[in-house]
Amino acid sequence: MVSIIAISLWMAISGVKKEQQLVLAKPMTVLSKQLPVVVPKPSSARPKLLVQGTALAVNGRTWPALWSQWQVTGSQKVRIGVADWGLMQTIGVELLSTWDSTRQPVQWFSEPATEPLILASWLTNQYRYLDITDLALEAGWQIKVDGTTLRINSPAATVNDIQQEEESGSDKQTVAHRIILDLDRPTPWQVSQEGALLTLQIDGVATPSLLSRYNPKPPEPATENQEFPAPFPPIPPEPPAKPGLPLKIETSQDLTIIRVDIPSGLRPRVWSLSSPYRLVIDIAPEAMVERDIIWAPGLRYRQQILSLGTSRFPVVWLEINPRQSVALRPIWGNRNSLVGTAPLIEQAKQWQVAGAINAGFFNRNTQLPLGAIRLDGRWLSSPILNRGAIAWNDTGEVKIGHLSLQEILNTSTGEHLPIVSVNSGYVQSGFALHTSEWGSTYNPLTENETIITVQNNQVISAEAFSNTPLPNAIPSKTSFPIPPDGYLVVLRDNSGSQTSAIASALAIGNVVTLESYSVPAEFDRYPHIVGAGPVLLQNGKIVLDAKGEQFRDSFINESAHRSAIGTTTAGNIVIVAVGNRMAGLGPSLNEIAELMRLIGAVDALNLDGGSSTSLYLGGQLINRAPRSAARVHNGLGIFIQPNP
Repeated sequence: MVSIIAISLWMAISGVKKEQQLVLAKPMTVLSKQLPVVVPKPSSARPKLLVQGTALAVNGRTWPALWSQWQVTGSQKVRIGVADWGLMQTIGVELLSTWDSTRQPVQWFSEPATEPLILASWLTNQYRYLDITDLALEAGWQIKVDGTTLRINSPAATVNDIQQEEESGSDKQTVAHRIILDLDRPTPWQVSQEGALLTLQIDGVATPSLLSRYNPKPPEPATENQEFPAPFPPIPPEPPAKPGLPLKIETSQDLTIIRVDIPSGLRPRVWSLSSPYRLVIDIAPEAMVERDIIWAPGLRYRQQILSLGTSRFPVVWLEINPRQSVALRPIWGNRNSLVGTAPLIEQAKQWQVAGAINAGFFNRNTQLPLGAIRLDGRWLSSPILNRGAIAWNDTGEVKIGHLSLQEILNTSTGEHLPIVSVNSGYVQSGFALHTSEWGSTYNPLTENETIITVQNNQVISAEAFSNTPLPNAIPSKTSFPIPPDGYLVVLRDNSGSQTSAIASALAIGNVVTLESYSVPAEFDRYPHIVGAGPVLLQNGKIVLDAKGEQFRDSFINESAHRSAIGTTTAGNIVIVAVGNRMAGLGPSLNEIAELMRLIGAVDALNLDGGSSTSLYLGGQLINRAPRSAARVHNGLGIFIQPNP
């Protein structure tokens, strides 16, 4: 539907023939094979980093954006690069598809089919910098390094005219809008959205006639000298109705700001064209730019609109080849403790990963994990309720299935005490284990607990905690240190019979050992595990059983943003974020399973979703605005090896 609208609107403003339009509609992967117009292919020589910074000032306005300055060995020329997302947000470039990780085609007042603009890229362990040295020269920019700020000044531009187009959908109710701004030259622009309000800032000045057209002066009040005495002044004629959406336009110094309210159910996209130079605002049910980018060796970035029946979903995903220089690891919000949450974008920067997705469930009140987290063979948090989990090793082997953990505390007096959880926010009666991964101290989670401290496999103390002490009793200790070379055994629901039973088994001085194994045992082969659920696919078939994994009906019946992880027949790992369908809610559990099959997954696991759904790449969330994403407890981070 929208593709038809987009083609007709494009042809209306461009005047291109149908045959030419078909060329433009081809997958952009073809473009990476064409010769660049501005930027040569980067040298294979080792670059020397000269300086780097964290802010980009464009014509006096400053944004957070990473940049770097480097020099290739044997060359006197200094190169300047800006992290790709910073370049998109501050200058307005649009990333196009490419299968060459060293050359990034972009659209910036250019024609992708006839004038491919290709920027060389330089990869670090977290970010990808696009070389703007020659682009700046062509565009007439002046660039200056000012401490940690890179200052860019561009020639002044003029906004000459604004046109609007509309087209109704086949349902006669949906209307796609196109707003075309005519400029006299390429210029930086920035776009933001707050709720339904879209704001476009253009580094240029609107002509007086354009401003008067959209900001007409109010009629002057009547005076006694006028032909018609007050209080009956002449009624001024109503201005002719302007087609399209109402716009608010203002000019301040060398900046033009355009604001427009996005109608419900529609999405915006802003892009640029050349010959003549134009900025285009598309507002339609489907406004996603489809991309297929080899972002780094072993890391592919894709986004596409996929159809399920009559519904169409925006799907964004990263495909990881674990056999290349890419590693997947659990990450979490507080590196010093398992207690705490943080936005995924902050976690990714803290762990210095190139990409990430939110992972397991957690308790928002206690900020504690609710599922398996295993890193390098150590259980940071145990699985719960035999729910789904994904396990992997560094050779590319991956397993998705249901997982439980059996842990036994064996005492020197012959008792075998079952451990119900390890560092988990899922609180149950019985023995729980809290290790140094939990943090340096433990604060009781229930009203009555017995805390046994084990150090070097020997019980060194046993203390009782009560939140409801008897009258005149000494208040209970509320914080218990966790030894780095030991752990705490916490007995919850410590009735009198249980307390007396453990008194002899865990008496001070007794030796204890831990025995641990996974169910099924195959999971023990994998050093890295993250739990979530439910399991979606196995061997290409939908095996969804949310009831069996003890999820609530409200969760099972919900349609919402979804995150998922899966494996392909090629042995690659895909991490996926799906937003709301066009003019509707996000996918159900069954729909996310179907979508995972559509992108090629054979085994798949649902991750935490809703407001937690966050997919990160190179410094920015790529599936939603950062301010709309909730804080999460843990995620999966993609660690890459940088360029030589």
